[in-house]
Amino acid sequence: MISLAGRDILHSWGKFVLTGIGLGLLIGVTLTMAGIYRGMVDDARKLLDNSRADLWVVQQDTQGPYAESSSIRDDAVRAILGLPGVARAANVTYLTMQVRNETTDVRAMVVGFEPGLPGEPGYLVAGRQITRSHYEAVADVRTGFRLGDRIRIRRHDYSVVGLTRRMVSSGGDPMVFIPLKDAQEAQFLKDNDSILNERARTAANPGLNRPGVPGLLEAVQASQAGNRNVNAVLVQLKPGYDPEQVAQPIRRWKHLQAFTRDQMEQILVSKLIATSARQIGMFLVILAIVSAAIVAFIIYTLTLGKIREIAVLKLIGTRNRTIAGMILQQALGLGLIGFVVGELAATSWVPIFPKYVLLEPGDAMRGLLAVMLICALASTLAIRAALKVDPAAAIGG
Repeated sequence: MISLAGRDILHSWGKFVLTGIGLGLLIGVTLTMAGIYRGMVDDARKLLDNSRADLWVVQQDTQGPYAESSSIRDDAVRAILGLPGVARAANVTYLTMQVRNETTDVRAMVVGFEPGLPGEPGYLVAGRQITRSHYEAVADVRTGFRLGDRIRIRRHDYSVVGLTRRMVSSGGDPMVFIPLKDAQEAQFLKDNDSILNERARTAANPGLNRPGVPGLLEAVQASQAGNRNVNAVLVQLKPGYDPEQVAQPIRRWKHLQAFTRDQMEQILVSKLIATSARQIGMFLVILAIVSAAIVAFIIYTLTLGKIREIAVLKLIGTRNRTIAGMILQQALGLGLIGFVVGELAATSWVPIFPKYVLLEPGDAMRGLLAVMLICALASTLAIRAALKVDPAAAIGG
């Protein structure tokens, strides 16, 4: 049986190999799609790891700061620091925007943090951490920025003093870290024209610009010019404290929402990227159907091309099981060639993808089993055609 299958493959090796390569490219796309999903999940987990927090405190009735918008006062951190079990807490802001240097725009998540506290980049691959209170930045290497580059965020220019790696948002955008005060201004303050218009409206409001009340208008305008909001408070706990027990009084008494690590990961993986995961799943199903159709077509075509040879085998007493095994081996061989080509293709083109693609050995093994199963099922059409061949066709005209 092995000899029959091998000889038949050698007889039409060109068609067999070309089909295997075409199938392999499809399998490579399938493995890459699975890797894209794995990369999205890994990006979400990296985002949580990089924050180095045990609790995320955000605006009440929101699922911020990554899945929804969240805005809380920056003085809330003082009340949180006084809770039992809290070791450290820090304000942080997140803003996804276009960051410009001299030649290009890069979509990045701008993170405002306080040096030495949760939210700071955990490690650098080059340069140093931010030491000044203004106009310095640390960037992920995937932004393409280099040490010493001048980048522009809203109104101000920043000097890149450090580079980090694998600091990304849940969507895979690289991060740029700047001091918290600068980030608050970039995110919450309005442009100059809006500020001038707002001042004019305030001055024209008789309730805010009362005659005989000196200093009222100036105080109102000063409050409008500043902003004391942040997106979240990152909390680190003392050893031995349960995150949920610390989160409960925050939710009950501080009128804020608090999420543990498990809850935040659930939000990111099950909600934020759920639609993308379903879309990738649909692509995988479509690719599996197309692959099965290709294997079924080529094996069926090869079988129809040797009807007389199969009839001769039946005439000399070859059992149907032997003939079916030959066709099945051809289908499995085609699938094996396709899988090898697909694995090599996926490994070779993954590094050039703009977002992180994670190819896991477990996915490769599951992919191999799926390919073998698809090829076995696809061969049934050709096997049925072969088993219906009349031995008399061997001596027919």
